[in-house]
Amino acid sequence: MPVRHASLDDLGPLSELLDGYRQFYRQAPDLEGARRFLQARLEGGDSQILVHEGPGGELQGFVQLYPLLSTVRLAPLWLLNDLFVSPKARRGGVGCALMQAARELAASHGVGHLKLATEMNNRNAQALYESLGWQRDTTFYHYGLLFDTQASQD
Repeated sequence: MPVRHASLDDLGPLSELLDGYRQFYRQAPDLEGARRFLQARLEGGDSQILVHEGPGGELQGFVQLYPLLSTVRLAPLWLLNDLFVSPKARRGGVGCALMQAARELAASHGVGHLKLATEMNNRNAQALYESLGWQRDTTFYHYGLLFDTQASQD
């Protein structure tokens, strides 16, 4: 299955996939916002984006990885932040191919640690991850903090 690095030429169909991914996580559709976000990633090179092409050249899914560092391990790690497969391409091995390609890409960059998070009720994704040897973290609780970054005007 053809998995390759995304390029600016993929911006249109990749934006549609990202918008679908965001809607899966209950976000309002924002195709133009997805496009701007992806364009910044592709131009800035601050993430690794792999895409899967179907037999007709259509994009069927993507995975996006962000570089991080582990102070405890004294080594780099990558956050597999996004994995999405078009609904019509699901159950055909696309997600598995993207996950395997992400692992191979990380290894080729000397990164031996990938991490990800998924919703507790996303059983399909969990089954995929576990079938590929990923292990659920039972040692740490993970927290998040959302806050407004807009400066208040007086």
